Amino acid sequence: MNLRTFLSLVLLLALFVTGLSSCKTPKLADAEEKQRIGEYYEASAIYRKVYAKTPAKKRDLRGYIAFRMGECNRQINHTLRATSAYLNAIRYNYPDSIVLLRAAQMAHKNGKYNDAIRYYNEYLVNQPGDLLAINGIKGAEQAPEWKKNPTKYIVKRMDKFNSRRSEFSPMLYGDKYDQLYFASSRTKNKEAQISAITGLNNNNFFIVKQDEKGEWLVPEELEDAVNTEFDEGTPSFSKDGNTMYYTYCSQNPEGNRTAEIYVSTRSSASWGKGTRATIVKDSVTALAHPAISPDGKYLYYVSDAIGGYGGKDIFRSRLIGNDFGPMENLGPEINTRGDELFPYVRDSVTLYFASNGHPGMGGLDLFKATQDSLGRWHVENMLAPINSMADDFGITFSGEKEKGFFSSNRNDARGSDHIYSFEYPTFTLFIEGIVFDVDEYPIEEATIRIVGKDGLNEKTIAKKDGSYKVELERDIRYVMMASARGYLNQYFELKTDPEEKNETYIVDFFLSPITKPVVIENIFYDFDKATLRPESQKALDEMIKMLNDNPNITIELGAHTDRKGTDEYNERLAQRRAQSVVDYLISGGIAADRLEAKGYGESVPKIINKKLTKEFDFLKEGDVLTEEFILALTPEQQEQADQINRRTEFKVLRTNYNLF
Repeated sequence: MNLRTFLSLVLLLALFVTGLSSCKTPKLADAEEKQRIGEYYEASAIYRKVYAKTPAKKRDLRGYIAFRMGECNRQINHTLRATSAYLNAIRYNYPDSIVLLRAAQMAHKNGKYNDAIRYYNEYLVNQPGDLLAINGIKGAEQAPEWKKNPTKYIVKRMDKFNSRRSEFSPMLYGDKYDQLYFASSRTKNKEAQISAITGLNNNNFFIVKQDEKGEWLVPEELEDAVNTEFDEGTPSFSKDGNTMYYTYCSQNPEGNRTAEIYVSTRSSASWGKGTRATIVKDSVTALAHPAISPDGKYLYYVSDAIGGYGGKDIFRSRLIGNDFGPMENLGPEINTRGDELFPYVRDSVTLYFASNGHPGMGGLDLFKATQDSLGRWHVENMLAPINSMADDFGITFSGEKEKGFFSSNRNDARGSDHIYSFEYPTFTLFIEGIVFDVDEYPIEEATIRIVGKDGLNEKTIAKKDGSYKVELERDIRYVMMASARGYLNQYFELKTDPEEKNETYIVDFFLSPITKPVVIENIFYDFDKATLRPESQKALDEMIKMLNDNPNITIELGAHTDRKGTDEYNERLAQRRAQSVVDYLISGGIAADRLEAKGYGESVPKIINKKLTKEFDFLKEGDVLTEEFILALTPEQQEQADQINRRTEFKVLRTNYNLF
C-alpha cells in the first residue's frame, strides 16, 4: 500500500468513525464481525443487503462495502459475485489498490486473461515489483497456450463419486490403493446445520471401495467416531494405515473459526474420535491440510503462521513419537505471496501442492516440486488438462502409477468442488524381429544383447522360430548385437523416437555362418572387367562394418563367373575381381593380412538355397547350377541361372586373428 492509498484509507476510516451513528449501521457492524470471525457466507449476505440500502451518493461507503463483499465471496468461491463486487468497488474509487489485484485474480479465474493482464498491470503501477501480480501476468499469458497444447493426461469427472453438493481432497488408502476417502457436504439429514462460513452443510468423511473386479462402488458416509457435527477433511494416512491426520474446523461461537490438525487412530476396523495434534501451543494459528511423508518422518501442512511469505504457506514438522518438532517453512521456492495449499508427499524428493501464487491458469493450480541433491526445490505447473481456469487441488496417486484423483470446481456455476480422475496413458515401445542366417533360415536360440544410454543391459534368447521382442524407452540410443554359435556377430544401432506414442521397431538380423561361403549381395562389375561399379559401394561398406564388428576373423574373398568363356580366362577375370574387392576393403581400413583374394572362375557352380527358390520359381532347393543343368533350361531361365552363378562370396578362414 503506497502513502497516498494509506492516507486515503485513514481518512475513510475516520469518516466511518465520526459518522458512525448515520453511516455504520448495526447491520454493517454485524457483517464486519462475521467476516472477522470467518463466517464469510453470512457476512456476504448482510453486506449485499447493506449495499443495496446505501445511497449511491455515499460513494466511499459503497466502495468500502463492495470491496468487503467481494472478499467474502472470494473466500467461498462465488467468483462471479466477487467479480461484480470488486468492479463496483473500483467504480466507487475504493482507495486501496488491492482491489485491482483482486479484480485481476477473478478475471484470471474466469478465463478472461486479457482483462486479468490489464488489471494486474494497473495494480503494478501502484505496487511495482509485486511478484503476485508479475506471476499472475505470466500465468495469464501462458494459459491459452497450455490449454491449446495440453499434456497427455486423461482427466474424467467421477460422476459416480460426485453429488449436487461439494466433495474434495480425495486420498487413496490401502496396500492396493483400492479405497478412497474424501470429504463431502452431502447429507441425508434435512435438518443439518448450514455452515455460516461456506453456506453449505459441514463436511464429513466418505469412503468408496473397489470390488473384486476393480470397479469402484458407490460412496458411503463413514460411520466412525472421527466424523462429528463439525467440519472434517483432507485426510492423510500413515504407511501402516493405522493413523489418520486430517483437518478439523470447530465452530466456536465465541471465537475465530480456526482450522486445526487432528489425529485419529484405527482400531477394530474403525476410526476413533480425533484429538488435536499439538504442533503449536496456541489455538489461534491456523493449521490445515496435513500430509504425512511415506517414510513417516515428517508431517507437512499449511499454516498462516507469522514469518511466512504471505498468504498461507506450506510447513513441515519432524515427527518425534507422538510429538512434533518445530515448524519449518519450506521456503520461497515453494511458498509465495499467495496461498500454497493441499500438500501431497509422494516420496522423499517429490511434493505436489496447489497454489495461486505461482504462474497458473487461474484460481488454484496443481504443481509438482522436485528437490535436487542440494536441497533446492524445482517447481513446475502440471498444466492442462490437470489444471483449468478454476481451482484444482488435493491430488492423490495410486502408488507409483501415474494415475489417481484430484478435486476441482471447474464447470460448476456454484463453485462447488468435485472429484476427478486422472491417468497418464501408458505408451509401449518395443523392438522385435527375427534372427536369420543369410539364406533366411531362422536361427534357434540366437542371443540378442541390448545396451542403452538409459542403463539397460539386457540379454534375450530368440525363440525356436528365431523371433525376439524387447521393451525399450523413449529418446534413448541403443546398441544391439545378435550372435549365435557358428555365426558371425551382427551389430545394429537404434535411436528411439522422443514422441510419446505406442511404437514397435522391426529389426531382423541376418547372421553369416562361419562354416560356409556367403554371397555378398549387390556387387557389380563393368562388363568383362574387374572394375567395381559405384552401386557396389553400399554392400562393400557393410562388409567393412562386418569385419570391424568381428575383429578376430580373416576371410577369403572369392569371385565366381558364369559358364561362358574359357576356364583360364574366367579364372583370371575372377581373380582380378576378387582383388578389386580386397583393395576396396583395405582402402576402408581393413588390415591386408585379414584378407585373401581367390578367383574361382566357373569351377564352383552355385547350389540353390531356400532364399533363391522364392525369387526363381523354376529352381528348387539343392539344385546345382552346372553347365549341364543350365542347358536344360529355357533361354530366359539360362540367363537367370548364369546371373546367379556370377557372384562374389566371402568365407571365414580363421576366428583367432590377433588373439595370441
